[in-house]
Amino acid sequence: MERDNEFGFTTTKFELKEDYEGRVEATLLSRKSKKFSRNAILYVHGFIDYFFQLELADWANRIGYNFYALDLRKCGRSILPHQKPYNFRDYKEYYEELDLAVDFIRSKEKNSFMVLMGHSTGGLISALYANDKASDNSINALILNSPFVELNASDIVNKTVSPILAFIGRIFPNMVSPVKLEEGYAMSVHKDNYGEWEFDIKLKPINGFKIYFGWINGIYTAQRILQKGLHINCPVLVLHSSKSVKTGKYNDEMQTADAVLNIAHMERYAPGLGAKVKIVTIIDGKHDLILSNEEPRRKTYNKMRYFIEKVTPKK
Repeated sequence: MERDNEFGFTTTKFELKEDYEGRVEATLLSRKSKKFSRNAILYVHGFIDYFFQLELADWANRIGYNFYALDLRKCGRSILPHQKPYNFRDYKEYYEELDLAVDFIRSKEKNSFMVLMGHSTGGLISALYANDKASDNSINALILNSPFVELNASDIVNKTVSPILAFIGRIFPNMVSPVKLEEGYAMSVHKDNYGEWEFDIKLKPINGFKIYFGWINGIYTAQRILQKGLHINCPVLVLHSSKSVKTGKYNDEMQTADAVLNIAHMERYAPGLGAKVKIVTIIDGKHDLILSNEEPRRKTYNKMRYFIEKVTPKK
């Protein structure tokens, strides 16, 4: 994007293997701390999302961390004209660009300590990636901001309807599903509606993009693996709001609650991520906690800083 250079970011494009839609690429943004550092944070965004949270990069650099953000394939800066935006069929598709990003951060940029940070769907993917790469010791700590560990529906629906939708997705991955992203949350965030943040509505539309059955199957499969329990061997911090509010049209409750996911699901499954998991509730936080109002946002950054200070090796 045109303004990335203006804010001091360097852009690296990764050309990936072709998939079922053709050519694929991913985009890594990087900005180093003004203090010399070998510590890094790699941020992975959520569904129908991309990196635009400049305050997060400022915070990371201020605490002495080099900051990196990955726009995954078919997402944000990485969307190509022939692709279905934000679509995937298997969560391991994302491992290719995550591997390249980690190698870039460690081998080329010479960072020796790395924190992986994922929001929502990015939190789901990051947790599974950290689990599967545990033997590499490439991820030294993991921060999950409102991770997408379960579809936001009742237990009955998730046990009966979701498996059927996933089955359809295995057979007809390109069929458009009736599931859609509600507009309320995005309106609570965007500055032209009821929020205070600026983002490109071409990359993150208020009403979202089409959701395909193949995506539902990919998410369902990933979540079932996570729900059985993982063995992440690094310290894990899971943060979520103090309450959820029904998705749908905008209402003022969305300013102080998670308007996308059910926090009860995060509380249920977060303890099973590994042996070193800390769970923190942010009073009145939004779905993306770093886009919350000032007080819960400040608490989110303080909790993350405290966690990072505890796990970062002392010089």
